Amino acid sequence: MNLKKWLATAVVVAFAGVAAWVFLGTGSAPAPQSTFVLLDGSSRTTEQMKGRVTLVNFWATSCTTCVAEMPEIVATHEKYKDKGFDTLAVAMSYDPPAYVVNFAESRKLPFQVAIDNTGANAKAWGDVKLTPSTFIVDKQGRIVKSFVGTPDFVELHKLIEKLLAA
Repeated sequence: MNLKKWLATAVVVAFAGVAAWVFLGTGSAPAPQSTFVLLDGSSRTTEQMKGRVTLVNFWATSCTTCVAEMPEIVATHEKYKDKGFDTLAVAMSYDPPAYVVNFAESRKLPFQVAIDNTGANAKAWGDVKLTPSTFIVDKQGRIVKSFVGTPDFVELHKLIEKLLAA
């Protein structure tokens, strides 16, 4: 292999390693600049998250795992909401808005719910395709942990407490 190919390969491998380090939850990266459209028609940006620890959960009403984990997300929100913690549930673009509204209202979700009707937010947050996908954003607006599937809520609570204390 000539030197140019070797260097190009090394750069690609290094980049992939950094990306994996961040997105597998062992590093941190700035949360993508995003605007989330909430069910009430208002919007929330990643810039507005700064100063609070935020759980961003990409989910769908058709996702049985998402529906099953929602009571734990509600309990987590209730446990930490008065300590500087927020939760934002982002419904996937393929989720019918009426289903999302019905789910949020019938279960009295106590946090903000957004509909990613164009898929732009899922794309910006690492091209999310699998649900649930959950991101923990620190007070500085950095993603410090991500989960695909249901998080270990005991470990998640430890992380939230550590970030809230920082």
